Amino acid sequence: MKKLIYLSFAILLMSGMAFAQIINPKETAKRKANDRINNGIDRNIDKGLDKIEEGIGGIFKKKDKKAKKSETEDTEEETDTKIKTKKKSATTDEEIAEDNETTASAQPPSQTPVKPSMKTYSKFDFIPGEKVIAIEDFAQDAVGDFPAKWNTNASGEIVNIENNSFKWLQLPTQGIFYPEFVNELPDNFTIEFDMMISEDFDNNGSGLKVIFPELSQRNTIYDQHFNGETRVNFDIHPLPDGDGVSLAWVIDNKNTKTLDNSNQIAWRPKEANRISIWRQKNRIRLYINELKVWDLPRAFITDIKYSLLFATYTNGGLPYITNLRLAVGAPDTRNKLLTEGKLVTRGILFDVNSDKLKPESYGVLKEIGTVLKENPTLKVKIIGHTDSDGDDTKNLDLSKRRAAAVKNSLATEFGIAPTQMETDGKGESEPSEPNTTPQGKANNRRVEFIKL
Repeated sequence: MKKLIYLSFAILLMSGMAFAQIINPKETAKRKANDRINNGIDRNIDKGLDKIEEGIGGIFKKKDKKAKKSETEDTEEETDTKIKTKKKSATTDEEIAEDNETTASAQPPSQTPVKPSMKTYSKFDFIPGEKVIAIEDFAQDAVGDFPAKWNTNASGEIVNIENNSFKWLQLPTQGIFYPEFVNELPDNFTIEFDMMISEDFDNNGSGLKVIFPELSQRNTIYDQHFNGETRVNFDIHPLPDGDGVSLAWVIDNKNTKTLDNSNQIAWRPKEANRISIWRQKNRIRLYINELKVWDLPRAFITDIKYSLLFATYTNGGLPYITNLRLAVGAPDTRNKLLTEGKLVTRGILFDVNSDKLKPESYGVLKEIGTVLKENPTLKVKIIGHTDSDGDDTKNLDLSKRRAAAVKNSLATEFGIAPTQMETDGKGESEPSEPNTTPQGKANNRRVEFIKL
C-alpha cells in the first residue's frame, strides 16, 4: 500500500512539473535566454583573456628585442616600426609610457610599392588649379619637430619612413591641425596631399578628417565632434589591408546638416595614397588615387569664407601626410587653346629629374587631347620648362625630353596625330616667377601649349 502511495505521489509530482512547464512558457524562455547570454559572456571573457595574454606576450617580446638591441648599440635608436625619429629622452614614468604607446602604434609600411600605370587613371578627371600658391613637403622642418608653419592643440612630429624619400607629418590619435599659411580659400581651388596609415590603424573611431570650416571658426579650440557651424567635412578612414570608408557631411549657414553620407573606398595598403580635392564654387569633388569618391554639387555656400583644417580621433593607429599642394584658379583648356592661343599647365607632372609622366597627369592630358581631337586642324608647340635646381644644361635637356614625352603620350594614349604637335624646351631660362620658394619652383615646372 505504501509503495502505491509513493508511486502515486511521484506521478502527481511529475505531472505538476510537466504542467508547470506548459503553463509558464515565459519563465522557460527567460531562463533559456539568460543561460545563452551567460554562456556568451563566458566565451567572450575567455576570448578577451586570450587576447590579453597574447598582448602581454607581445609586450615582453618587444621589450626583450629592445633590450638586446641596447646591449649592442649606443647610437640613436631606430624603432622596429621603421620610423626614424629624433626624440628627447623620456625622464618620467608618464613620458616613458607615452613613448611606449607611440612605438606600439606607429607602424607605417616600409616596402616599396608598385607604381600605377597611366591606364589605371583612365577615368581620372581631376584638373589641378592654374597657379600653385602653397607647397608643403616639410623640407624645412627637423625630424622629431612639429612643423614650424602649422598649429595644433595636440602634438605631431616630422618622421622619415623607410624606402620613402619624403618627410612626413605623423599625426597623433586625437587633435586639430592646420597650416597657418592657408587662410581664406577662393571659390575655385584644388588641394592635393599624400596620405599613409600605420599598419595597426583601427577600424573603429574616425580616420583623417579634412574639414573646410568658416575662416572665423578655424582655431585650436575647434570642436570636431559637435560644432554646428557652417562647414564641409570629409572623414577618410582606410584599413591597413585595403578598402575602408569615407564619410561626408555638410552644415549650412543656418546650422542645419544638409548632407550626411558614407561611401566605400579603395585603399592601396602599405603605400602612399594621393588625395585630390577640387572645389568649383558650390561643388566639391574628392578623389583617392584615380577613383572619385565624392562629387557634391551643393556643398559650399556662396559668400562664406572657408578655410582648411585636419583633425583626428582614431581608436588606434596613426595617419601620416605630406606633399600638400594648394592651387587656385579654374582651368579653361578649350578657351585658352582655341581663343587665347596659349595654355600653361602645371598639372602635367613628372618623376623627379625624369621625363616619366606621373599617372595623375591623366586628367589634364585627357582634356588637352579632347580639344586637339575635336580640332584636327589645330597645331600646337609643346614647350617644357624646369625650375632652377641643378645644372643649366641638364635642365634644358630635361625640358626638351619632357615636352617630347607629353607629345608621345597624347599620340599613343589619345590618338592625336603627331603632325599636330611640335616640341621644344626652355629649361630654366624663362621662369614665370622667382625660384626662391617651393611654390615658385612648382609654378616654374610647367608645360606650355602654343597655338601655331
